[in-house]
Parts: sequence; structure tokens; C-alpha cells
Amino acid sequence: MRCRLDKALWGLLLLVLLAFAPAPPAKITVYLIGDSTMSIKERRYYPETGWGMPFTVFFDETVTVDNRAQNGRSTKSFIAENRWQPVADALKPGDYVLIQFGRNDEVPTKRSYTPEADYKANLVRFITETRAKKATPVLLTPVARRKFDAAGKVEGTHTVYSGIVRTVAQEQGVPLIDLDQTSQALLQEFGVDNSKLLFNQLAPGEHPNYPAGRDDNTHFSELGARKMAQLVLADIRRLKLELADRIVRQEVKKTVDPQAR
Repeated sequence: MRCRLDKALWGLLLLVLLAFAPAPPAKITVYLIGDSTMSIKERRYYPETGWGMPFTVFFDETVTVDNRAQNGRSTKSFIAENRWQPVADALKPGDYVLIQFGRNDEVPTKRSYTPEADYKANLVRFITETRAKKATPVLLTPVARRKFDAAGKVEGTHTVYSGIVRTVAQEQGVPLIDLDQTSQALLQEFGVDNSKLLFNQLAPGEHPNYPAGRDDNTHFSELGARKMAQLVLADIRRLKLELADRIVRQEVKKTVDPQAR
């Protein structure tokens, strides 16, 4: 009789503990909307890699990264081609939308060109419609191109449109990842020559997809894409977004020198 009573008490205690245990985090989706520097590449374009590709592997099983970025798209063309509406319709509370446009919006000679006022209005639309679904919008300035002056100093190429993103983020109270600024700093750290390793720079005959070689200062190599993804992840942590708690933490194993006694 005593044994049965003890088991019942332990069972009751377990139920009480479970009732007060924190619920596991809900599964969420992180949508990436933007241009070619973020997008998933077809096999025929490798080793060109969008930073959204390695970005997916840095999260735990509660996060699904849905990369909707497309080559050559601006805010205008992304909306006009009905690429935004399916994202807005699918959003649920707790989701995130990382928004990175500008490099195609800012070029007047491209069909994707978006005047400054329209660019700002489109960003505000993304923010408003994301918040309407109780999801979190995050603005990113366009990532830097590889461009150095004669003295070896990185030159910005998105000054106006990056400025618009910063202004919208401030006015709307939206988390900002200033990828233009941080990627310029990374390029400066690598320097004029070594920064080529971050981009799809190939000598003739080096890769079967580019038999004539490639001199691309816009799109990333696999290394460059991973470095850019890490810049984004670092800012997600800096901003203290709830999403940061879902980044996989790697254990760093210390090696011991057997002679160091």
C-alpha cells in the first residue's frame, strides 16, 4: 500500500513539474527576400554562392529558412512579379522577414530601377504587411561590391540607397543590419588582393562552369557567402532578436600540446 502511495505522489509531483516547465520554442520560418547576393544559385552558376545558402545551416531544428531572393530583382520587380504576396500570405506570428534590396533598385539603366521615393515606399510596405501578421521585419542595407581606390581603401557604391534603408529603419523602428557597412569593413580587412577570394573570381580553365574565367566583384564565392552570412548572424546576436537564441552554438574544443607541461 505504501509503495503504491509513493508512486502516486511521485507521479503527481512529476505532473506539477511538467505543468510549470517552459514550453519548447515554437517552430518559425525566416523568409529571405532580396537579390542575387542572397539567392540560391543553380548548379550551372557554381561556385557563385548567395549568402542565404550557408545562412540556413546556422540554426537549430526550430527554424526553417525560406530563401525567396532572386537574381536581378529590386523591390519594384519583386512586387510586380508577385513574389512578395505569397510570402505575406504565408507569414505567421513569430516568423521573420529579412529584407535586402537596393543594388538593382539604384541603377537607372536597369528595368528594375526604382526611384528613391518608390524604394522607400516599397520597404515600408514590406514592413507594414509583415507586422500585420505579427512577424518581425529586419532591414538590411545592400551588401558591398569589391571596389578599392588607388590607395587601397574600399569605396562604397550604395551610398544613397543604403542611406534610405537606414532612414526607414529609424522611422519605422525596425531592426537594422547594416551589411553595406560591415561588408565594406570585411573587404578592407582582407585587402585589395585577398578580397578576391570572397568573390566569384576565376582564372581561365579553373572551373568548368566558367572556361574563359570570371572577373566578378559583385557575387560571392563559397567562402565569401559564408563570411557574409556570419556578418548577418553577428548582427542578429547584437540586436538581441529572439532569433539569436536559435542559432546553433558550436562547442570549441581546445587542443592540448602534449609537450606543454
